[in-house]
Amino acid sequence: MAIDYGSRSRSHVLPQALRAPVEGRMWREFGYLLLSLPISLALFCYAVTMTAAGAGLLVTFLGIPVLAASLAGCRAFGMLERARARALLGLDVAEPAPARGRKGGLLSWVGAVLKSGVSWRHLLYALLHMPWALFAFIVSVTFWCVSWALFLYPLWQWTLADNTDQPGIALYMDGEGNGFYLDTPFEIAVTSVLGFLLVLISPWLIRGLTFMDRVLVIGLLGPSLLANRVSELESDRGVVVDTAAADLRRIERDLHDGAQARLVALAMDLGLAKEKLAEDPEAAAGMVDEAHGEVKLALQELRDLARGIHPAVLTDRGLDAALSAVASRCTVPVTVEVDLSARPAPAIEGIAYFTVSELLQNISKHSRARRAAVDVWQTEDRLMLQVRDDGVGGAGATSGSGLAGLTERLDAVDGVLVIDSPAGGPTTITAELPWRG
Repeated sequence: MAIDYGSRSRSHVLPQALRAPVEGRMWREFGYLLLSLPISLALFCYAVTMTAAGAGLLVTFLGIPVLAASLAGCRAFGMLERARARALLGLDVAEPAPARGRKGGLLSWVGAVLKSGVSWRHLLYALLHMPWALFAFIVSVTFWCVSWALFLYPLWQWTLADNTDQPGIALYMDGEGNGFYLDTPFEIAVTSVLGFLLVLISPWLIRGLTFMDRVLVIGLLGPSLLANRVSELESDRGVVVDTAAADLRRIERDLHDGAQARLVALAMDLGLAKEKLAEDPEAAAGMVDEAHGEVKLALQELRDLARGIHPAVLTDRGLDAALSAVASRCTVPVTVEVDLSARPAPAIEGIAYFTVSELLQNISKHSRARRAAVDVWQTEDRLMLQVRDDGVGGAGATSGSGLAGLTERLDAVDGVLVIDSPAGGPTTITAELPWRG
């Protein structure tokens, strides 16, 4: 769901309170309330008539398809209502899942419509929206007409004297011609000022009335919370699969281009040294010495690769020691403070470690900072991470950046990444993860 009323960056001479009564948003929302009454009446009559007919015919076979047709019609009206809300309220509600039977054919479709919670929520919308639309129509039209009539009272007050026996609007009449009328210049001016205040209030009243319409459309005509959650989980699963595949490719590449290449060269050097051992022992000793150096480099690369997969210090000693080790390898001084009474779930602990590790790598490469700090703490059932530096700032989760990938990884486990990095610094990045201890 998204709400968009266009760009608000343009400067205006008049303040918002004075512009609101004549802005396009007010007229769109007012038009929505005006259209709601006839549309809701038609939808209500259709829903009540068809549902009652279907319920009455349930004693026969015809009742079930008639009831299904009633629900299908309500779903069709729901498409109209979502389109109207999108056009006039700027409310973009996703389309709910269509009713599809497991097998083809009319009976399968009828069963799918009747079992769909979306269909019954559309029927509920048809029944609930009509009384609300009637109330909103009466209140908005009455308030709008009265406010503008009072505001423009100086322009039409003379018509009362010319066409009626009243010199102005009557605040009190006793039925014998006696009363209090708003007919003096001062009273006319005060009436106009009061009308002007009501005109200024009318957009906010209309906005408040359409808020209820937004609630009904989102709650009854959009996908259910369960459907939204399933969609999020499917998206998160795709991110996790893509991330795991990328990590496997990285490990394979590092093994192929690093340790594996060094071990192949080592085997060749040892083979040559073996051949020269009898003929030239000194040359063979030199080659063995070079091979020993290659073994050390290969072991270091394998150690670094294993640390990149899952560091042993994290498993053995937890986040405090693991993050201190990462901070010691950063190119700027880093202070680490971990305040945890227990250890979170291993998967969450691993994500927290790699999150801080990647953020510190970004500080080393891009921030030009003089110092940095890492704080880790627990808040209720959430694990909080915060990495700060005094660098040049300007960090952002733009598409394709490392922070964008980090945001996707955190999203996959219901985590959140908040970036505060104005140009010129400082930068504060806060990550929030579920505890799952």
